[in-house]
Amino acid sequence: MQMKRKANVNESTEIGDRIADKSSQPDERTIRDWMGPEAFEHWVELRSWIDASYPGVFAPDWLYGGKKRGWSLRYRKTKALCTLLPAYRLLSVLVVLGRAEREKFEARRYFWSPQLVKLYDEARAYPDGKWLTVPISSADDRHEVTELMRMKRPTLSRD
Repeated sequence: MQMKRKANVNESTEIGDRIADKSSQPDERTIRDWMGPEAFEHWVELRSWIDASYPGVFAPDWLYGGKKRGWSLRYRKTKALCTLLPAYRLLSVLVVLGRAEREKFEARRYFWSPQLVKLYDEARAYPDGKWLTVPISSADDRHEVTELMRMKRPTLSRD
C-alpha cells in the first residue's frame, strides 16, 4: 500500500537541505537560486577548476540519492574524483580517499587546516576508503579540496 504525504506548508528550509525534487535534475538557475550567490560562486569556481585541470577527462553525471540526499553531481572516469553536493545556502564536496590517498594525507597531516584534519579523523572508514564531505565556504576550503583531488589524480594542466 502506497501512502502519499502532503507537503507541510510550515516546513522551513534549513541550511544544508538538499535539492530533493526527483522530477527533474536541477539546472544552473535552480542550483544558483537554491545555493545562493556565495555558495554558487564556489560551485562555479570548482567546476571551472576541474574542467581546466582535467580537460576532456570527466563528463559529470547527476545522481539522485532520494529525498534525504537529493541531487549531486559526480565527476568520475574509472573511479570517482569527487561529488559536488549542492545544498540550501551551502556547497559541500565529497572526496573518497582510498589507501594510497590516506597515506598521502597522513604524510601531509600538518599541512591541512585543523577543520579538514578533524573531518578526516571523524570520517568513517569504509572498505573503499574514507568518505570526506567538506563544506566549502571560502577560497581556502576550495584550495584544500582541489589539493585532495590532486592527491587522487594528478592534474593534466598547469595551474
